[in-house]
Amino acid sequence: MFDTKFAIVLREDLPVWQKLNVTAFLTSGIAAQFPDIIGEPYRDRAGNLYNPLSIQPVIVLSADQVTLGAIHRRTLERGVTTSLYVEEMFATGFDAANRAVFAEFAPDDAKVVGIALRAEKKVVDKITKGARMHA
Repeated sequence: MFDTKFAIVLREDLPVWQKLNVTAFLTSGIAAQFPDIIGEPYRDRAGNLYNPLSIQPVIVLSADQVTLGAIHRRTLERGVTTSLYVEEMFATGFDAANRAVFAEFAPDDAKVVGIALRAEKKVVDKITKGARMHA
């Protein structure tokens, strides 16, 4: 049905609250990059209006730190723009601080805890090689 895949890869050793937090942040980045992924508003039988959701399923995977680093490198090598969350962002409390701490790292020393991407299915499968379905 879709020729693209929307995948999120989380570092497997994160506490559940951090996995949920990172997933929410990374999803918002993909929605900002691809606004056409957002469908129409929902309306219940009583006529109440709800926010629109993604039209495309999201696959959530997990990986260790080494595999996440490899996935990050593969996205850069293939020119795939991603949403990326680094460990140090957990210590900040607002967007400007997140961007400031993010800018302190390069791909070779970033402690990636989550990455999200949307691209052609085959490209996403190659990039996320080594990650597995999140338990």
